[in-house]
Amino acid sequence: MTRAEEEVVIHERKTLGFWIYLMTDCVLFAALFATFAVLKNATAGAHGGPELFDLPFVLIETIILLTSSFTIGMALLGSVRGYKKQTFIWLFVTFALGIVFLSMELYEFMVLISEGYGPQRSAFLSSYFTLVATHGIHIAIGLLWMAVVIVRLWRHNFKKTDINRLALLGLFWHFLDIIWIFIFSFVYLIGGMA
Repeated sequence: MTRAEEEVVIHERKTLGFWIYLMTDCVLFAALFATFAVLKNATAGAHGGPELFDLPFVLIETIILLTSSFTIGMALLGSVRGYKKQTFIWLFVTFALGIVFLSMELYEFMVLISEGYGPQRSAFLSSYFTLVATHGIHIAIGLLWMAVVIVRLWRHNFKKTDINRLALLGLFWHFLDIIWIFIFSFVYLIGGMA
């Protein structure tokens, strides 16, 4: 087997392994969504979603995260076509949008907690904080991964393995956007209007 063929096999194995990881993450989020569905009315006499959620604020969060899905796609296209400057610009924009999204999520949590609606207040809030914070932790991990990819692309001048890593990062980031669409729809829209 030639070196090039060996690299292709290694890349295919890594990609398969990453898809398996994403499927396990799907199971994790499915369990968290199911828990939220069961507990969404268990408010222990406190306010529920309609009184607590600021839908315009969450809509802005959603637009920011969905925009970052577009920008990471542009970064990946740039890397594949060899447009290094554009790749870095789009990666930095994606990173900035991810930071803004995560900051907004943390702000939302701080407001709820400061008003006495922390995760210990009710089963509903426990399931809400667990689901949304798990997504937020994934965003933070994605940002860390993105920083590493940016450094590696810069240092190694767009090696094929680093472009492959960027492709996997893009897949992960799109996965997080899809999960957020479900959170926005199921938790905030349906849960915030019920």
